[in-house]
Amino acid sequence: MGFWLPGCAANEAVSNISGAAIAETTESATSTTAKASGKKKVLTTFSVLADIAQNVAGEALDVESITRIGAEIHGYEPTPSDIVKAQDADLILYNGMNLERWFEQFLGNVQDAPSALLTEGIEPIPIAAGPYANKPNPHAWMSPRNALVYVENIRKAFVSLDPDNTDIYNANAKAYGEQLKAIDDELAADLAQVPDNQRFLVSCEGAFSYLARDYGMKEIYMWPINAEQQFTPKQVQRVIEQVKTNDVPTIFCESTVSDEGQKQVARTTGARFGGNLYVDSLSTEEGPVPTFLDLLEYDARIISNGLLAGSNAQ
Repeated sequence: MGFWLPGCAANEAVSNISGAAIAETTESATSTTAKASGKKKVLTTFSVLADIAQNVAGEALDVESITRIGAEIHGYEPTPSDIVKAQDADLILYNGMNLERWFEQFLGNVQDAPSALLTEGIEPIPIAAGPYANKPNPHAWMSPRNALVYVENIRKAFVSLDPDNTDIYNANAKAYGEQLKAIDDELAADLAQVPDNQRFLVSCEGAFSYLARDYGMKEIYMWPINAEQQFTPKQVQRVIEQVKTNDVPTIFCESTVSDEGQKQVARTTGARFGGNLYVDSLSTEEGPVPTFLDLLEYDARIISNGLLAGSNAQ
């Protein structure tokens, strides 16, 4: 495998829409476009789900994310324009597993909007410690194998919503699933080259539990779910101790949080900082992960290259 060592992905800034006039104009234009197309309108809670859903929908449905590129999903605060956007939605897709803590109240403000849970059928991994202990880790989409379950749940939801285009949804889901399986095979082959005692995935947020489980890695992180605070001295020290104890060669962080704590771990332990990974949001079109497949491939390459480079250096 050819090594490439990308620089840290820049944190994506989230721009809130300011001013009722701008919001109303934007939502009016979106609604008008959807109605003019004659297609049913599907909303998702964040950009990753929107991209998966769009690949299954093809040209048969209009798909849009409620939250914007770079948004921190867990504690997102919906705006009035978000509610306006959802009022005429034919279907809303959400992750569940306590990811979108704002969603239940949001859905209560939207009349007659059907919704579909995309993690149905996935065996949850409980969070080990902290304020969310024993609740399911919500980042199930980060494993290509789980992503196949998302695709199937989306396919079923679309067939139920729009049975006239069943053949389109079935064909698109099958083709997209094959691409996910190819990423799964490549990642498994790459990680198989990493010695068992070096297969530690160290990140800022515990967003890779499903990936670690599916590919035989052990997980170390600063915090289980990104909440109001970033890293604390106690969290940093705990990771430092675990990295030293397990002689971990390479560590990572995520694009939507500060990586300063993890870089401190690297300086203290001598571990290599392998770069930032994408989890909760895609990038812009000009960025490295404008699609979910790009996100999976990008993260897989950073993880496998980082672990292999660190392992070979020891």
